[in-house]
Amino acid sequence: MKDSSAPQGLPFMKMHGLGNDFVVIDARRRTLPVTAALARALGDRHMGVGFDQLAVIEEDPGAEARLTFYNADGSLSAACGNATRCIARYLMDESALPSLTLRTERGLLAAEDAGDGLTRINMGAPMLDWDQIPLAEPTDTLHLPVPGDPVGTGMGNPHCTFFVKDAEAVNLAADGPAFEHHPLFPQRTNVEFVQVLSHDSIRLRIWERGTGITLASGSCSCAAAVAAARRGLTGRCVTVHVDGGTLQIDWREDGVWMTGPTAHVFDGWLTPDFLARHA
Repeated sequence: MKDSSAPQGLPFMKMHGLGNDFVVIDARRRTLPVTAALARALGDRHMGVGFDQLAVIEEDPGAEARLTFYNADGSLSAACGNATRCIARYLMDESALPSLTLRTERGLLAAEDAGDGLTRINMGAPMLDWDQIPLAEPTDTLHLPVPGDPVGTGMGNPHCTFFVKDAEAVNLAADGPAFEHHPLFPQRTNVEFVQVLSHDSIRLRIWERGTGITLASGSCSCAAAVAAARRGLTGRCVTVHVDGGTLQIDWREDGVWMTGPTAHVFDGWLTPDFLARHA
């Protein structure tokens, strides 16, 4: 006899890293094709669950898991640093492993327990050539031909980093989308506004491609730290102060390492009706 009290539909988890929030679907044992329409519906904070990114966990023969990311507008993203950290923590807790490897479109990413409840992940080497970011034409990525003299960086997704005197004075709602859709970026871009506080500390405000204003972003924090170091404004190891808290970014020879806290907030179920309406 079927247990009528058992939840029906699809389970999901809600997680965040410094307020950069995610819906996570563990599809290792239960496959559901995620479409752009379903991602958009889930991302709606009034009629869905709400998130900055959606992450899907799948089996992978060469890593502990494979991750696929969607932005709130339903578009795919090759990288999402904070979601990768959150899922790494979830999988390390599940398996009791102190470290593991996750596969993303960015490649294989190493993650480890950093102690004190923190999780560290290697986001890979930054992509500094114009065609890797990518840009629409050959360009000096250290000084993009865009008003404000930003830096271009690839972290698996494109980034445009501006250095400003006062990050709090930036009108993110206006400037973010204007630069996200700049013709120099054929795949659109994440936009960062950075105020250098010291040789090892920066203030960062973020407009994420396909999502909008976010309290934090792992890949944006990495790109901002790389841009500041390339300009000679900071060293290669910095504290990044975002709206949701702080991350430690360390640009090493083997890649850009990011360390910070994670939170698994709650578990829930998507109803069969919701899934059917947004398949």
